[in-house]
Amino acid sequence: MRQKIVAGNWKMNKTLEEANILASEIKGMVADEVKGDVKVIFCVPFPYLVPLKNLLGADPRISLAAQNCSEHESGAYTGEVSAAMLKSIGIPYVVLGHSERRQYFGEDGKLLAKKVDVALKHGLLPIFCCGEPLEVRESNGHEALVKKQIEESLYHLDAAGIQKVIIAYEPVWAIGTGKTATSQQAQDMHAVIRRSLAAKYGEAVANEITIQYGGSVNAANAKELFSQPDVDGGLVGGASLKSREFADVIKAM
Repeated sequence: MRQKIVAGNWKMNKTLEEANILASEIKGMVADEVKGDVKVIFCVPFPYLVPLKNLLGADPRISLAAQNCSEHESGAYTGEVSAAMLKSIGIPYVVLGHSERRQYFGEDGKLLAKKVDVALKHGLLPIFCCGEPLEVRESNGHEALVKKQIEESLYHLDAAGIQKVIIAYEPVWAIGTGKTATSQQAQDMHAVIRRSLAAKYGEAVANEITIQYGGSVNAANAKELFSQPDVDGGLVGGASLKSREFADVIKAM
């Protein structure tokens, strides 16, 4: 059985006080309302990782992720945060390759392959993002682009390595726009990704890898999206900043 995961990407939002309140509220709602084995991950800004780790305690259903890490092990890289640093404070996950990192910071497939390697070397589990902009979708190049993104950054890994990666498909045209891929569009792309994984690593490995959908997921559309056979959860943006709505998204899983 693939692990069902709902992750909230807080991006560059919330003060520490607001972050503590939001995490506390969601923690309580998960404890009171969420059944089953869904994993919840808060992807939070670097300054909040330790405070929220202390707040969450040993709750087995809620974990934390950093939103990025450096491709470098250590050294004179002012402002960067290494995978070893994240591991040393007990953070299990790291988001890599988000479309905003690709767009605003010029991160490409080769760089992301290095980040994936350094994350895995230090025991972090990557949440690897992929997805196409609107013009690529409209020109029917979305399948080729997403497969290329995965191949460039992940397919140098062996089977043991790829099974430690969570893949998050996020159509760029649906991130923060209010537009959402239909459940069928999401399923179709998730199936493309899984077939590609199967061709490289075999069906048994491909069927164990969690593939999340991201792109304006909210309480109203989550149940339909998550009902698709190859959609194993969500990487949620704006809705993860509202405790009630995020809890409802988690319950839809």
